[in-house]
Amino acid sequence: MTIVKLVRTLSLAAGLAIAGIGATATVAHADKPAVFVERFQSVAAGGYDLTSFFAGTPVRGNAQFAATHNGATYHFVNAANRARFQANPAAFTPQYGGYCAWAVSQGYTAPGRPQHWRVVDGKLYFNYDAGVQRKWERDIPGFIRSANENWPTVLRR
Repeated sequence: MTIVKLVRTLSLAAGLAIAGIGATATVAHADKPAVFVERFQSVAAGGYDLTSFFAGTPVRGNAQFAATHNGATYHFVNAANRARFQANPAAFTPQYGGYCAWAVSQGYTAPGRPQHWRVVDGKLYFNYDAGVQRKWERDIPGFIRSANENWPTVLRR
């Protein structure tokens, strides 16, 4: 095939693709992931050891003690904390996949940040920032009820 024929063939194929002829394209709406991970990060909960929130002093974990649950990777400070998590992940994972609890109560998602956390009735909740957390603290039981009603459908919005 000569260069001229190759260029014409590629041009025709490109033109058909742009026009949508000869190719079937569908636009699909992708749901948000069930577990929030900060952009450009690969570890959920900001790398914090989830068990440490329940001890009252959150600390960052270590990649050496990683565990995966529901497609997300979590870090722990030691093998014992990782084993506690692996024995019962639901007891430690943040509610609403680690998204901001207040945002979910309002019907949308926002990043949940482990620096703005609260354990309520044995469950871990994250908020976006200190200002949002103050709003959430005005009616935690009411916002939890609303968030529970909205979760997980907010992932499809």
